[in-house]
Amino acid sequence: MARCCSRATSRFTHEVHKGFSKIPVSTVWMCFCLLFLSAAEAGLYSASDQIILLSKETVEPVLVNSTAALVVEFYASWCGHCISFSPVYRSLARDIAEWKTAVDLAAIDCAERANKRVCNEYQVTGYPTLKFFHAYSKPGALGQSFKGFSRDIMGLRHKIIDKLESHGELWPPACPPLEPISQAELESFFETISVRHLALIFEMNDSYVGREVTLDLLHFENIEVRRVLSTEVGLVTKLGVTDFPSCYLYYPGGNFTKLKVNIEARVFYSYALKRLPGVVRSGKPPPVIKDVHTNSTEEPWRPFNSSRVYMADLESTLHYSLRVELSAHPVIRGQALRALKMYISVLVKYFPGRPIVMNLLKAVNSWLKQSSSEVSYEELSAILDNTAQSPDTALPDGVRWVACQSSQPHLRRYPCGVWTLFHVLTVQAYNNHSTDPEEVLSAMRNYVHSFFGCRQCAEHFENMARESILEVNTLMSAVMWLWSRHNRVNNRLAGALSEDPNFPKIQWPSPDMCPSCHTVKPNGDHRWNNDRVFPFLLSFFSSSSILPDYLESEDHVLEKQRQKHADRQQALQAQKHERKIREAAGSITDPPPSPPAVQEEEEEEVEEEEGPQDEAVANMRQEDGEAAEMETKPTPWSKLEMNVGRRQQRGHGRRSIVGMKMRELPEDIVDLDSFVNQHYKAKALQLAAARVRQRSLQRKEEQEPGPVLGLGLELDVGLGMVGLQPMNERIEQRRKRELTGQYFEEEAELNHRGRWMMSVLSIGFSKVDISLCVILYFLSCMCLLAMYLFFKNRLRLRRVKVSLT
Repeated sequence: MARCCSRATSRFTHEVHKGFSKIPVSTVWMCFCLLFLSAAEAGLYSASDQIILLSKETVEPVLVNSTAALVVEFYASWCGHCISFSPVYRSLARDIAEWKTAVDLAAIDCAERANKRVCNEYQVTGYPTLKFFHAYSKPGALGQSFKGFSRDIMGLRHKIIDKLESHGELWPPACPPLEPISQAELESFFETISVRHLALIFEMNDSYVGREVTLDLLHFENIEVRRVLSTEVGLVTKLGVTDFPSCYLYYPGGNFTKLKVNIEARVFYSYALKRLPGVVRSGKPPPVIKDVHTNSTEEPWRPFNSSRVYMADLESTLHYSLRVELSAHPVIRGQALRALKMYISVLVKYFPGRPIVMNLLKAVNSWLKQSSSEVSYEELSAILDNTAQSPDTALPDGVRWVACQSSQPHLRRYPCGVWTLFHVLTVQAYNNHSTDPEEVLSAMRNYVHSFFGCRQCAEHFENMARESILEVNTLMSAVMWLWSRHNRVNNRLAGALSEDPNFPKIQWPSPDMCPSCHTVKPNGDHRWNNDRVFPFLLSFFSSSSILPDYLESEDHVLEKQRQKHADRQQALQAQKHERKIREAAGSITDPPPSPPAVQEEEEEEVEEEEGPQDEAVANMRQEDGEAAEMETKPTPWSKLEMNVGRRQQRGHGRRSIVGMKMRELPEDIVDLDSFVNQHYKAKALQLAAARVRQRSLQRKEEQEPGPVLGLGLELDVGLGMVGLQPMNERIEQRRKRELTGQYFEEEAELNHRGRWMMSVLSIGFSKVDISLCVILYFLSCMCLLAMYLFFKNRLRLRRVKVSLT
C-alpha cells in the first residue's frame, strides 16, 4: 500500500495522470462497443446509461490490459433481482461519471444465448454478480467478486474505492493518489508539483469524502486534492481545524483559507472547487469571463442575467425549429405529421409569446387541422412567412440568442433553447391547469423523435422517456420529470466536446442559485429538496419572469416581413420576365408565326372586303372555318398556309368585280405590303419583282414602257396614283400584283416544305451535325468517283495489253 502510494505521489506519475486524463481510455472502449449496441441494448441497460455494454465480441478487448479498472455486472434480463438492481446501477454510473478514466462500469446480459459461454468462463453462477477487474488485467483473469455488496449507491461507491486502493504495482495511470498526506509531504508539495490550488480535506479515518472529492476532480487542471486525517495533529493545529470533514485551500508560503460551502459534504466541496479561478476541465480552453466581449460569430456579446429566461431565446428556438429543422422534411406524413400537429397545438395553448407570434402559430395550427394525410414543407413555409399578408401575424426571421449564447457557434444555442422552451411549456401547462399531465411531454417526445436533428440525442431522449414516462401522472410530476431528465443529460455530457467552457454542464439549479434546493442524507450523500425545487422551477420558467430584452419591435418585424414579401414578388416578376425573354429568344430559331394581332387584322380586312356579291367566296370561307374547327390547334406554319389561302381566295374574288365597279383598294395593297415586310427582306422582293416581269414577258403580255421599278416602289406608286391611271393600266398593275402574290405564295409553300424537310431531317441534330453529314456525303461521292475513274483506267490498260499480245 505504501509502495503503491509513493508511486502515485511521484512527479512522473502525476504527469502521466494529467496526460491520460486528457484522453480517457474507457471512452475509446465506449466508442468501440457502439458497434454492437443492437444486441446489447436488448437487456436492462442502454447506451444512455453511461455503462459499457459488453458482448462476446467486446468483453476481452475491454477487460484485458485496460488502463482503467472496471466493475462488471453479470446479470440475466429475466432475473427479478437484476431488474430491481438496475436502477441502482444506473444511478451509480451517473454518480461516479467523473471517475471513468480511473474506474468504469460495464454490464453483460448472460441471458443472451451468445453471451452464455462468456459468463460460464468467468465462473458466474448467480445473478446479479459484480466483479472488479484491476487495470492491466491479464487474459484469463476472473476478477474479484463483490461478496455481500449493498444495494445502495454510497455502499457501492465505498466498495469501489476499497478495490482501487488494493491495486499493486500496476496502479491505474489516470488515478490520483488516494492515501492521506502528511505535514512533511505538504511542506515540499509545491516543490514537486506546480498547481494553482491545493485543497486539503480534513476528515476522520473512516471517512470517504476526501477520496471521493479527489476522484470527482480527476479531470480538472490547476488543482490538486489531498485528504488529511484528524490524527495529523500538526496540520490540524496549524490550520485550526475543528470540524471534520472540512476543506481548506493551501498556498505556497503556508497561506491557507477555508472553503466556504453551505453544507460540509462531498457534492458541495466538488462544486465549489470546480468554480475556483483557473480551474478548468482537461482539454478545455479556460472560460472567458468578461462583462462585454465578442464571440466568434461576429455578433456582439449580449450581457444577460443567468437567473432569468429571455423571450429572444424562445423565439429564436421557434424560428430554428420551424424554419430550419422542419425544412429537412420536404413532405411530412404519417407519424411525423401527427407529431407536428401535436407540437403546434401545444405551442398554441401554452407558449407565452407576443400577439404577432401567437397569431402566426394559430394560423399554422388551423392550416394543419385542414390538411390531409400529408403536407409539403413548401406550403408550410408559405404559412410561416405569412405570404397571405394577414395583419399582425409574423414570426421573427433569424436567431438572437441571449441566455443561450455561447463562446463558439457550434456550442449550446439551439439545444439550450429547446430545453428552455420545453421547461416553459410544462410550467405553463401547470399554471393553466391542463387536464392531461402528459400532453406537453408527449408532444416533446414525438417532436424530438421525428424532427430533432441530432439523431443520437433523440435516441437518448427516447430511452429516458421509455424508461420512466409512465411515472408522470400529475402536472407537478411532469415538471419535475423534465427537470430530472435534463440534469441526467447534463451529467452524461459533462466533459464532452459539446460542453461550452463558459457554461459547464452542472446539476441545475446550482447551490449558488438555489441553496435551499440542496440538502444531504443522514449518511452525507447529496439529496434534492423537491419541496424547494418545484417552487423554484415555477418561478424561474413563469411567463411573468420572461424578459423581453433584445427583442425586435413588432413594427420592425412586420415591416421586415412586408419587405421580404415585396422582394419575393419582385423576384417572381423578374423570373417571369426572364422566362418570356428566353422563350422569345428561343422562338427566333423557329419558323416565325404570324402575330395574333396581324392575323386578326387580316381577318377583319377580309370581312370588310366581302360584299353581298361574293356569296360563293363567303361560302368557301365558311366551309374553311368549319373544317378548321374540326382539326386540332394549328401550328404556326399551318396558320401561314391558311393566311396565304385566304389571300388567294380574296384575289380571285376581286377579279370578278373589276369590270363591274371601280373601287379603291388601299387595304389590299397595305395588307400585301405588311405581309411582305414581315416575312421577306427588300433584296428578296427586288429579285421576286424581276422574276415576275420575266414571266409576264414569256406570257407575251404587254408591258408598260418605262423604267423597271422595284416591287416596293410599284406598290407605293399604286397606292398614291391608283385613282388617276387609266383603266387598262390599272388592270395591268392589278395583274402584276396578282402574279406577284401567286409567286410569293409559291415561294412560301416551297420555303415551308423545305423548312419542314429540314426540321424532319434535323430532329435531335444540331446545325453542326447536319453540316458534317453534308461534308461526309460529299467526300464519299468524291471517293466513289475516284474509284470509278481508277478502275476504268485500269480496265483500259488491260485491254491495250491484250490487244498487243
